[in-house]
Amino acid sequence: MALLEIERELTQAVDRLAPSVVRVERARRGPKSPPDAISPDGAGTGVVVDAAGLVVTNDHVVRGAEAVRIVLPGGAVAPAQVLGEDPLTDLAVLRTDVHRLAPATFADSASLRPGQFALAIGHSLGLPGGPTVSFGVVSALGRPLPGADFVLEGLIQTDAPINPGNSGGPLANLSGEVIGVTTAVVPYAAGVGFAVPSNTVREIAGEIRRAGRVVRPWLGISVVALTPTTARRLARSSAVGVLIGTVAPASPAARAGLRPGDVLRRVGSYPVRSVPQLLAALARVPLGGAVDLGFEREGSTLTTVVRVLESPSPA
Repeated sequence: MALLEIERELTQAVDRLAPSVVRVERARRGPKSPPDAISPDGAGTGVVVDAAGLVVTNDHVVRGAEAVRIVLPGGAVAPAQVLGEDPLTDLAVLRTDVHRLAPATFADSASLRPGQFALAIGHSLGLPGGPTVSFGVVSALGRPLPGADFVLEGLIQTDAPINPGNSGGPLANLSGEVIGVTTAVVPYAAGVGFAVPSNTVREIAGEIRRAGRVVRPWLGISVVALTPTTARRLARSSAVGVLIGTVAPASPAARAGLRPGDVLRRVGSYPVRSVPQLLAALARVPLGGAVDLGFEREGSTLTTVVRVLESPSPA
């Protein structure tokens, strides 16, 4: 009976979420085709976030597309506009003129625990007949995933099978609530997929909806968390803080006198022990405003003042 109850919960979760899942098609126009004649050029999945026609998907699904269209659960096709993209979280928001869509419910991803059941719903392999459902667990939280020239941070790892075409689709709990948006798999590993947490999705989608882009603070540095191993190798007195790897010329950090090898320990009154803490502390500083930084250099504790600017590019 317990298995039948779990099965019932699974099917009910799919029934709740399926009306909010759409197929997202990149499209191209032929050189001699009329303006409304487009053909598919790759596909992924999207999640409806607003009944007024907003859909979230992966940035890599729509990046560089000549045109985008969505296929609704009933099979209707509608053109869509890319409202904004954020490569650093691999998210994009689409807008369509189709109204009265069924928005998904987003759960609080901060409450997730490894071992919880997870459902992945998406248009795997572009197969006809609607989305595919796969089942697994939340394998780990807060995972980094290296990209071409950046690292996706804080991802949900899952063993729920994710295939090409799932990108941009929901990872959900047994209540049919979205806990993440699937973004990538590791091709050489079995049962290792990743999703952007739902709280991040809501935050980024809200920024794009409001401003058409994501505004981020910028110091002009690359950083890594200072681990005990790294601290010993670099003869640091403590493994607390964030290690500066590079400093861009003429950046706010360069003008404040920061150098590669410095270890950031404090932003204003907020201690910094990890990269997420650094980002959160900088986000509290108004763009154009100044903040004092505490850092270590060659065993000495120093301070400087840096002016926080808007990031000049998404990378």
